[in-house]
Amino acid sequence: MRIVLAEDNDILRKSLSFFLESKGYKVDQFSDGKDALEAIEANNYDLVLTDINMPGISGMEITQYIRQRIQSDIPVIILTSSGVEQTELDSFDIGANEFIAKPVSPAVLLVRINKLLGIRI
Repeated sequence: MRIVLAEDNDILRKSLSFFLESKGYKVDQFSDGKDALEAIEANNYDLVLTDINMPGISGMEITQYIRQRIQSDIPVIILTSSGVEQTELDSFDIGANEFIAKPVSPAVLLVRINKLLGIRI
């Protein structure tokens, strides 16, 4: 299973990638939304995990592009440090499957990823 991880916080991106790879996932990491979107267009991924506030292209824009431009139903999980309820509602309105507030629990993230991908452990 291949995952795009778009997160501009280096420590969080590397630690989540390490954790997910230790669970058997192939993770392509990006610190910029534009680079992540180019990879999504060029490859077949099973899931997109994106921070909402990214340089270049935001996680919201990535989600909108996936749903509207390429009309894909790939699962999208949005991560954010924003505690604003409207941000969460907006994420779901544009097509996100999950919304996780930071700090991210790797164990909870794994459960949500597995649920979206239909994987039982």
